[in-house]
Amino acid sequence: MPRTIHPANVVGPQIRKARCQLELSQSELAARCQMAGLDISRSTLGQIEIRFRYISDEELFILASLLGVTPNDLYPTEMRKQMRGKRAKPK
Repeated sequence: MPRTIHPANVVGPQIRKARCQLELSQSELAARCQMAGLDISRSTLGQIEIRFRYISDEELFILASLLGVTPNDLYPTEMRKQMRGKRAKPK
């Protein structure tokens, strides 16, 4: 069922950007995921990148590792800035 109000994830565009920077196709990244133990197809990766499919914590960590970035790097810059501002300040 398509999501019309809220996207299923916020990291999809950053996953696509990191994949493209490595000059990997969706099929190549999906193959690397499968070799790392993550059963994901090219189609599923495409759905993640267009923010249609939810991504689990495990998937996020494996994809970040394969893309050579940290999981935090896959979150939008605006969101990271907001979270930095909301961190509890030490007393």
